[in-house]
Amino acid sequence: MGRGKFTYSTCMPLQIHSKTKLTPEQRKQIYQDRFKNQIRICDLVRKYNVTAPTIYKILRNGRKQDFSIHKSTNQRFRTLEYGLKRLDKIEKSIQERLKKQAKRYNKSYPGEMVHIDTKRLPLLKGQSPKTSSYQYLFVAVDDYSRELFVAIKTDKTQESSSEFLNQIIDEACYDIETLLTDNGTEYKGRKNEHLFCKIASQNNITQRFTKPKTPRTNGKAERVIRTLMEMWHNKYEFKSNQDRLRELKRFVNFYNHTKPHKGIDNMTPTEKLIEYFYPPELYTTL
Repeated sequence: MGRGKFTYSTCMPLQIHSKTKLTPEQRKQIYQDRFKNQIRICDLVRKYNVTAPTIYKILRNGRKQDFSIHKSTNQRFRTLEYGLKRLDKIEKSIQERLKKQAKRYNKSYPGEMVHIDTKRLPLLKGQSPKTSSYQYLFVAVDDYSRELFVAIKTDKTQESSSEFLNQIIDEACYDIETLLTDNGTEYKGRKNEHLFCKIASQNNITQRFTKPKTPRTNGKAERVIRTLMEMWHNKYEFKSNQDRLRELKRFVNFYNHTKPHKGIDNMTPTEKLIEYFYPPELYTTL
């Protein structure tokens, strides 16, 4: 015929997958070309128009005299079983996301819950542990309005925490019902002996505590401390402890009266409180 020889296997159609490039006979020929005819892998790739991994796979199976066409071992994107597993995984991730969103609650009125936390402040430039003592930042944030209360103390004892609680009670324009703190000794103790607990009890304030070793349950206080460190402490080089306290008071004024908060519809804490105590629906236009 003048067009070269063609074997039966290469001319006649076989009942194999439409995307299969190599028949069993061709796979056997590849094995023979490699080990009998000493043809290089790169030349086999060009000759049979397949990838090198395919050639290596054929040679590996050929050592077992297996030249049949194997189904793909990667069934993930082809089987119903994988599809169902994938849908189940997506459904679980959506459920977890919804649970997290549900936990991002806001209380219904000011004072319903106030979050309190403490952080040890870094020493200032030029200070050393041998000559200077650490100071402690006390923060409290109202869950409903995000109003912020702060104080810097020389320690985090029950005396310091009780002083801070008295400060919150004096500064807040609303009654406080519940306090949420961690289980630190500055906040937790015997009700009749611990100063912080006694002041809370005297003012009819209920105490609640986070789960041990789970600071995220007091997330609002944790978040406001991070905001303070990023926007106040880390942005300034304070000359002294008094200078640091002065700048803190300025920042709290900015936080409560100027800075909008996404969690309360981009209002400031002051605007949120005004909206609560003086709702627009109480007024009628003349």
